[in-house]
Amino acid sequence: MSRYPWIALVLTLSLAACSAPTSNAGGEAEESHEAEEHGEHEELPQQTTIAAKTAQAAGIRTASVGPGEIADEHEVQGLLTPIEGRIAQVTARFPGPIRAVRAGVGDQVKAGQVLATVESNLSLTSYSITAPISGVVMARTATVGTSAVEGAPLFEVADLSTLWVDLHIFGRDAGHIEAGVPVTVSRLSDGVSEQTTLERLLPGTATASQSTIARASIRNADGRWRPGSAVKARITVDRAAVDLVVPVTALQTAEDQDVVYVQQGDVYRTRPVKLGRRDAERVEVLEGLKAGERVVVAQSFLIKADIEKSTVEEEH
Repeated sequence: MSRYPWIALVLTLSLAACSAPTSNAGGEAEESHEAEEHGEHEELPQQTTIAAKTAQAAGIRTASVGPGEIADEHEVQGLLTPIEGRIAQVTARFPGPIRAVRAGVGDQVKAGQVLATVESNLSLTSYSITAPISGVVMARTATVGTSAVEGAPLFEVADLSTLWVDLHIFGRDAGHIEAGVPVTVSRLSDGVSEQTTLERLLPGTATASQSTIARASIRNADGRWRPGSAVKARITVDRAAVDLVVPVTALQTAEDQDVVYVQQGDVYRTRPVKLGRRDAERVEVLEGLKAGERVVVAQSFLIKADIEKSTVEEEH
């Protein structure tokens, strides 16, 4: 198999384009002859033809252009932390040697589950130390054979089913962002996102960063969100209705201008566009498209590559 499978895919599209029938061959020949008579050069190709089955196999998808919304968004960074009141320090009631330890860091435990057994120095009888809440063991100092000191933490258990997301807001943005607006939180490790709502802006300023902390919370039933992890977030302050939008995945650049590829049957044509406002997913189209036209929204780079290949062949 080729080390560069996308090259094979582009070649497949090119062969499909070359083998596709041309319905207006006579007309194109006449236009070419007239151009030669007037000393004009033939315009380089700005379209390609790809059979429907080939396009489908390549993952090329199209969608109709129409009205939509552009979000006023702020990209920020943040940190996941356990929720206050959902962390429990587990201590010994009476001092004495630890005879058994039944839980370790990372274990899921339920409220009332035995974590360790201690022999009391006072009564010389053993008693159980149990988890006060359900959660995950975050820390453990208890070791068999050592002595438990009264009041000293042996385990730390945290309920991580929901976490706080503390987001850092800088400068004038702090006065622009209010509680109740939507927030999309993304893990830096794999890009997985969770939708939530901004709950509050904390009073005061973070000393180290001089930022305002905006707090939201996210569900963590699967345990994939880890306290202490850095995250990024998109805070949506407002949404504006616009007449025409396309996904940002539809955009390409050709000859130093923004273009999309308009589909008409098996033909894909380059269309320069003038763009307006944009957010992380959509961009407003001010000129170049009409409502109802279909544009390539997935694998548009394959259309670009096929057209550019044809252009290079024409130049040589």
